[in-house]
Amino acid sequence: MPPPQAQKITPRAQDFSEWYTDVIQQAELADYSPVRGCMVIRPLGYRMWELMQGALDDMFRATGHENAYFPLFIPQSFLAREAEHVEGFAKEVAIVTHTRLRATGKGGAGAVEPDPSSALEEPLVVRPTSETIIYAMFAKWIHSYRDLPLLLNQWCNVVRWELRTRLFLRTTEFLWQEGHTAHATEADAEAEARQILGVYRRFQEQWMAMPVLTGLKTPSEKFAGALRTYALEALMQDNKALQSGTSHNLGQNFAKAFNVQYQTAAGGLEYVWNTSWGVSTRLIGGLIMTHSDDNGLVAPPKLAPIQVVIVPIWKSDEERSQVSGVGGQVKTVLEQAGIRAKLDLRENMKPGAKYFDWEARGVPVRLEVGPRDVAAGQLVLARRTGGKAAVKVDGVAATVAAALDQIQAGLFQAAKDRREAHTIRNVTKQQFIDFMKTPGGFAYGGFCGSAECEAQIKDATAATIRVLPDPEFRSAEAPKTCMWCGKPSVVEAVWAQAY
Repeated sequence: MPPPQAQKITPRAQDFSEWYTDVIQQAELADYSPVRGCMVIRPLGYRMWELMQGALDDMFRATGHENAYFPLFIPQSFLAREAEHVEGFAKEVAIVTHTRLRATGKGGAGAVEPDPSSALEEPLVVRPTSETIIYAMFAKWIHSYRDLPLLLNQWCNVVRWELRTRLFLRTTEFLWQEGHTAHATEADAEAEARQILGVYRRFQEQWMAMPVLTGLKTPSEKFAGALRTYALEALMQDNKALQSGTSHNLGQNFAKAFNVQYQTAAGGLEYVWNTSWGVSTRLIGGLIMTHSDDNGLVAPPKLAPIQVVIVPIWKSDEERSQVSGVGGQVKTVLEQAGIRAKLDLRENMKPGAKYFDWEARGVPVRLEVGPRDVAAGQLVLARRTGGKAAVKVDGVAATVAAALDQIQAGLFQAAKDRREAHTIRNVTKQQFIDFMKTPGGFAYGGFCGSAECEAQIKDATAATIRVLPDPEFRSAEAPKTCMWCGKPSVVEAVWAQAY
């Protein structure tokens, strides 16, 4: 692995957006694509996504879900069957209209254009999400109550037309998983939507070390075509919120649009109740913005592609042989304990440059071993989050495992403390306006439920209702009046400016 170009990372306090891009490129997680609006995920970034996939996939399977795959192309007419759904995605879809090209004979060699004779009878939409194609298949597969519940997930790419790229956060094409399920009753569908919300929360807090709020989206913010949308919201270091996952109770809207019915035990016909839910490579962006610092990426140990790097230090060939031998033995011991380790034996690169390299890549633990360490039967353990200490070679796997657990827990607690420090409750209108100017964060307040109030707040402050929080996150005393208009409050809401 070649070292990254030694470049200075823009400080967070100076320009958070530039800092974010610098961290990604210094760590070689992703790069800009020649295709406008798209990104290339580099090996380190893709390995992080694979680790996320593995953990989530285990969680989905543990709750009874199976993986499947559905086509990238969807007949345009399918999207039009559910009115709210097509309206929600109409401005984002890419369309395939022809099946081949032809040479134009103009503009030099290789100039091509769509062949008019290859025009499709019906254009195909490039998958922005798969509800329509999946529920068309459910209509073929579901006949009886014995076929329910049907619990499927797919890992795939989707396209939502974006021209203003923000690596991992907003790109035209991105990777995700989307779950789709069918149930006999509304209660079963509701329980499924809530269960998956809990799965996402457990993954994000236990694996990503990223604390989240959960709750219900308002009608203006819910998924197009859903009965209800539940979401997870995390607070980034610039005090903006990031929607880090959604779970939708779709009701019977799509079932009716695609005639997905089942025969009940009593012999009648009923429409199924559907859910859909998903998280994407946006989670990598959330991880970066939650934990990283002005030295580069900070990766939670559970999702770090390399958890430990071993850096031997030598000045002569004899010393090189000695320290690299110990380093190799330590690597083997760590790998046997299930720890992802790498031995850095690059020549013509000073130890300090190697330290910089691995810090920029977010490796949680570095083990340094020089001739004196070999003689003393020890290593120097340096944490990416700060602190160095000498540790014994004997028992190093247990020592490193404990350090990784401590780093994981410490990152979560630091992020949670930061969120709470930038959360205010029971705000007045003026407090809210001032808070959204600086420093920003999560603002809890009463809400009258009016779409007009919601729109006015967005226009005046760029803040939106992130969630109507679940009971666990609500204030001890329910607000009595709307924070904005002063009318009686019907619910507590959490506002923030968001990505």
